[in-house]
Order: sequence, then structure tokens, then C-alpha cells
Amino acid sequence: MLKQAINFISLLVFIVLLGCGEKKPDSPQEAPVGNRKSPIAISSVKHENTYVKVVYGQPYRKGRTIFGDWEPYGQVWRTGANEATEITLTEPVLMNMVVVDAGTYSLFTIPDKESWTIILNNGLGQWGAFDYNRQLDAYRFEVPVQTLETPVEAFTITFSDLKGSSTIMSLTWDVVNIEVPIRFY
Repeated sequence: MLKQAINFISLLVFIVLLGCGEKKPDSPQEAPVGNRKSPIAISSVKHENTYVKVVYGQPYRKGRTIFGDWEPYGQVWRTGANEATEITLTEPVLMNMVVVDAGTYSLFTIPDKESWTIILNNGLGQWGAFDYNRQLDAYRFEVPVQTLETPVEAFTITFSDLKGSSTIMSLTWDVVNIEVPIRFY
């Protein structure tokens, strides 16, 4: 009887451990706000009357190779975790030499080895990139990849200190840094 109980418990432990392996979901899986593995983060910058704010889910590396593996090259990425990342501009700005109108956009990216496609999309309130619709793209442009020597654990979006009327929006994770120049009017 004891041997059967031990075998049963061992089987249960095996089944539980088998189900604990981390894999990327292939469909939306919302989690309550207080129970998220990837916390919500906000980054912002202000120049005179213009305010730029980015709200995103902040995933962690956890020893994984991110780009080209966890986030495949050539596929639209939500640029964070959970809901699609959103960027709000209170006035028009020049972003990577493209005039971007004031408004709120979903910020998607398409990672690749040498460059990324930055996408500002009019489809708001999305969970991930599962319902991404290219027809709703407002702006698209390419930026080069910078390779870091030391991996960054948490995906982070930051703005550099203002230099006159310019800043850099940096997207950094694993060994990748992407810089999007922004100039205020």
C-alpha cells in the first residue's frame, strides 16, 4: 500500500513538473493585472508642450535567447508583453525622420538580425499581436540593431535626456538595443 501511494505521488509530481515547462502561448491569454509575470511599465519624456508616453508590459529574459528564438525574426511582435504596447504623442513629432501626428498608437516591431521595422498602428486595445492588422498601420520605418556585450534582463523602453529639442527612444532587451530618434517641433 505504501509503495502504491509513493508511486501515485511520484506520478502526480511528474505530471505537475511536465506542465510547468515554459512555452510561448500561441493565442491570447489574459492574466489579472495583479498576477502578471511581466509588470506594466511606463516611460515618458516632455519637451515644452509635447509629451510622449509609452505603456508596455515588461517581460524578463530568464536565461532565454530572445530575438531569433523566443521572438522569431521577421514576425510582428507586440514590443513587450501582455497588451500591445501603446505610445501617446500630444503633438506631432519627427520620429526617425518621419512626421508622426499626435495621437495614441499601438507600437509593434518586426525584429530582424540587422534592423527592426518600427510600426505605429491605429488598432488600439489589443492583447499581444494576435489581432495585428497591417491595414491599420499609420507609420512604418526601419532602424538598425545595436548589439550589446552584456545581456539586459528586463525589456526596457527609455528616453535619453533631451539635447535641445531631441531625444532617443531606446528599446533594450537581451543583447539588442534599438534607438529611435525623436525631434520635437
